[in-house]
Amino acid sequence: MNLKFLRNVFLKGLILFLMVDLVFVAVNPASLGELSLYNLLFTGRQRFPFGEDSSQSYNLSLFNLDAMFASHIIANGPKPADEYRIIVIGDSSIWGILLRPEQTLSGQLNAAGLSLCGKKIHVYNLGYPTISLTKDLMVLDYAMRYHPDLIIWAVTLEAFPTDNQLSSPIVANNAGKVDDLIAHYNLALNQNDPAIMHPSFWDDTLIGQRRPLADLFRLQMYGVLWTATGIDQTYPVEYQHTQTDLNADVSYHNLQPPTLEGSELAFTELDAGFRIAGNTPLILINEPMLISAGKNSDLRYNFLYPRWVYDQWREMIAVRAEAGGWKYLDLWNLVPADEFTNSAIHLNPSGESLLVGRVEQFIMQQSCP
Repeated sequence: MNLKFLRNVFLKGLILFLMVDLVFVAVNPASLGELSLYNLLFTGRQRFPFGEDSSQSYNLSLFNLDAMFASHIIANGPKPADEYRIIVIGDSSIWGILLRPEQTLSGQLNAAGLSLCGKKIHVYNLGYPTISLTKDLMVLDYAMRYHPDLIIWAVTLEAFPTDNQLSSPIVANNAGKVDDLIAHYNLALNQNDPAIMHPSFWDDTLIGQRRPLADLFRLQMYGVLWTATGIDQTYPVEYQHTQTDLNADVSYHNLQPPTLEGSELAFTELDAGFRIAGNTPLILINEPMLISAGKNSDLRYNFLYPRWVYDQWREMIAVRAEAGGWKYLDLWNLVPADEFTNSAIHLNPSGESLLVGRVEQFIMQQSCP
């Protein structure tokens, strides 16, 4: 009798679990990211969640765009009527590695107290620390629902190679959004590339989603400490500065001099970005980079770029900008080498201020509707 009772309890429990699991799959588990305590109980974040040392930064990396945006201050209610809304997208230099939120490009522009078209300018940092134009398109496409008045898109050559487009984990783990971008904007990407992780039915079940669900929960828990401290990354007293003595290798992503072919670069992603922006003005910026004066600096600008490939890329993007009538700002050599930190594209606060000054001038030249 007891064995029969236990068997029935087990079978009923199993059936109930399977029913709950099927409902869970049907409601799209990724959409749970829209449920957030940020901007309600916790202060919205100034930049997207990103980080691995959660114990010190009160932050973590996850792949759920809904959760990333829901935790951001841009999701804090409807857009105010007196706000001129600017969004800034780009890589880790925009997110602000080693910079506090107020020291970033967005933070310093907000501190300037600017106004345009009779409205107060509010700049939102939507940068994310991986380098890929496709990643930027995913962020931009999602961000358009927040009705920006102006878009600033900071890029560097490393975001353009075709073999970099799917290497960002946030791209690889959002197959559905990548498929949509390819379909809508005719991107030269392979939907069946093994780098893209297409989830199976099992992956969408409660068991398959246990790690993403745990990350969503952890993100909410870190909201308490973020609100109390404003800390979202670690700030080491000492760190390894970017190298200025360079190797003599002049290859770039298996490309060799002297000629760069445009087919090796994802220029179609730039075209797609302007199509996504539509009637919203978009300023494309070639972000500042370190120009070394050290060993082999006659061959390479820095550890990222041989001179031959970077110079030809700059010519290509300038030609496309002119042909397309794009608003384009080439600031590649704006910042002295001693204003960079641990990377050829990461600025210190004073270097960031130089960038802010030029971008502010360009913003204030925008026409009003």
